[in-house]
Amino acid sequence: RGPNPARRSSLSSIPFLVCELKVVKPFKRGFTCGDPSITYPYLSNEVISDKLLIAGGIIITGFAIALGECHRARFRSVSSKSFVRNLYVSCLYKELGSFLFGCCVCQSLTNMAKLSIGRLRPHFLHVCGVTYASLNCTPGTYVPKVNCANPDHRLVEEARKSFFSGHASFALYSMLYLAFYLQARLTWRGARLLRPLLQFFLVLLAVYTGLTRISDYRHHPSDVLTGYVQGALTAYWVVISDMFCKNIRFVSFYEPFFVFLKHKKLMYFMYFIYKGLMK
Repeated sequence: RGPNPARRSSLSSIPFLVCELKVVKPFKRGFTCGDPSITYPYLSNEVISDKLLIAGGIIITGFAIALGECHRARFRSVSSKSFVRNLYVSCLYKELGSFLFGCCVCQSLTNMAKLSIGRLRPHFLHVCGVTYASLNCTPGTYVPKVNCANPDHRLVEEARKSFFSGHASFALYSMLYLAFYLQARLTWRGARLLRPLLQFFLVLLAVYTGLTRISDYRHHPSDVLTGYVQGALTAYWVVISDMFCKNIRFVSFYEPFFVFLKHKKLMYFMYFIYKGLMK
């Protein structure tokens, strides 16, 4: 019998809850006078808000897993050693529990990095309510501390949490987890073309989510790139340890990416999307 998914999720969510409850303040990092990367305006409206991200990631992935596991329990000869007697509930408990465990790990790592590193967001000076002229600093010198004129301390604290992007990490984790899930469960003959197409659009959606954080001036490009890497590694680790270790060949993990790389038009399409958002 494997580890209890609910117990693992509760334990892995402790760092996330500590960060969200504002028990720990972000590290107050200074900046170089004249640095243009933190002079962008603050945009109150986001393309993809936190609520939309969490709701979309959990609902899309959760619904797909629930549908797949109910079909598997109904039409496939599966068995379970779980303490839950009902086969449907048992399958959902294991797969959804594993997915939520990964969500907690992903967000805990993200929040720990945000608070311990304290990198300034691209709109930090605007949120802080100061300019390089008002600071009267010499270009190129390091400013270790600044007294912000903005009375909204919550907004100023959020402007110190740039590295790395939680949107990018969570989006890629949830969509890549679902892509791996489809690779393991969507095995009927007619899905040979449908499966990589769905996987491509899931990864495309996750990549687009991360790119909007750059155009919204919420993150630097390196923040988004690191978020992608962290989310992908978390998804790979969770599915390796829980779902695929006995059900699928190792090489099949990379099949969606091999299909993607073989189609140069898809790569060019992704490149033009990226260039359009960066303008």
